[in-house]
Amino acid sequence: MDTRHLVDPEVAPMLDTFPPFHFTREVLPSIRQTQAEVFEQMRPTFPAYDNIEVTEKKVPGAPGDPDVRVLVYRPKNVAGKVPGLLWIHGGGYIIGTADADDQQVKKIVTEVGCAAVSVDYRLAPETPHPGPVEDCYAALKWFYQNAAELGVDTARLAIGGASAGGGLAAGLGVLTRDRGEIPLAFQLLIYPMLDDRTVTNSADHAYVGEFIWTKESNYFGWTSLLGQEPGGEDVSPYAAAARATDLSGLPPTYLTVGSLDLFLEEDLEYARRLIRAGVPTELHVYPGGFHGFNLMPTAAISQAFERDIMAALKKGLKADQK
Repeated sequence: MDTRHLVDPEVAPMLDTFPPFHFTREVLPSIRQTQAEVFEQMRPTFPAYDNIEVTEKKVPGAPGDPDVRVLVYRPKNVAGKVPGLLWIHGGGYIIGTADADDQQVKKIVTEVGCAAVSVDYRLAPETPHPGPVEDCYAALKWFYQNAAELGVDTARLAIGGASAGGGLAAGLGVLTRDRGEIPLAFQLLIYPMLDDRTVTNSADHAYVGEFIWTKESNYFGWTSLLGQEPGGEDVSPYAAAARATDLSGLPPTYLTVGSLDLFLEEDLEYARRLIRAGVPTELHVYPGGFHGFNLMPTAAISQAFERDIMAALKKGLKADQK
């Protein structure tokens, strides 16, 4: 596979500096440690966002599960109730932390004018499904039950995330619909990791998945989450939302993906099925975008990507409503 010529020229330099992942259970702890160290080194360079109050809390997990660590983001000096977003970090279900998404969440809170709860869910393979999605549901339930104290309008509550975070958000959307306890106004699915069958699909797309998150990484991520070989017959739709046979009744959805992303076709298919199920759905595909291309924020494609996400969230959450 050689798709470098299809990459948007402004984000192509990122490929020369981004280290490739080669996941095994043995190296996973060191990858996590390296990411944590890099984040701590970069933390002093981040904008302060003095307009936001951030607190750390432990909220009750599902019965029999440990408490769930969350970061709570509240805009200061805001009159009236604000919308709320439950944010779920990415990392292939195997890496990542709520802390590492701190700047992304602060940007959303600032630009959209919402409050947010970011979930530090347990990672696979140490915690396979249903642990991660149950952690997310526990955080969502706490968010909903404590909305009045947080100054959040429960009629404007959304879920969202990127990559595996988008996949967990989609699975959480199906789970929340089925449990019927919490109304959701919107879901934000940023190049979501939705379908374990992509690992075993023999009809491979010739122009996706060369960069950042490859088929090999995808296999390791899904195997870790499921605790079994991907592509089998008994995979829960709460683990892989693409497995859901009925998508009706899900909240209005914004879904975005790059044209070179390994998840392109599963995301296109999920958007198509949402539309067929009567779910208001907006789909954006960015030509020349590989998985995570927006991590080069100066590129025009990345700026359009971020602008479109913020506009969709404002619209989905009716952020101008007091």
